[in-house]
Amino acid sequence: QVQLVESGGGLVQAGGSLRLSCAASGLTFSNYGMGWFRQAPGKERELVAAINWSGGSTYYAVSVKDRFTISRDNAKNTVYLQMNSLKPEDTAVYYCAATYKGNSPNKYDYWGQGTQVTVSS
Repeated sequence: QVQLVESGGGLVQAGGSLRLSCAASGLTFSNYGMGWFRQAPGKERELVAAINWSGGSTYYAVSVKDRFTISRDNAKNTVYLQMNSLKPEDTAVYYCAATYKGNSPNKYDYWGQGTQVTVSS
């Protein structure tokens, strides 16, 4: 049974930092690319960052580039999202997701439960 379990969300002041973690089980982790998505109330879900199976290629949304860093540790079956210089507009529910390395773009096979990130001003 595949599970993606997120942790690290919470309430942070503007300008602060937070690190999200997503631990995967039930799959061969190195066969999957990983992504972090977020959805704020009244807004569409958006892809924040993504990393390929090996960690050698990454993607960032323009709104978070130079502030967020995605990384993975295949030995620990875990993907991370380091968030620095947080802004109130970063407030959202954050989800991790896994996509098999042969999939078409945006086809994610598994999803985490989501974790709330709230940034106060």
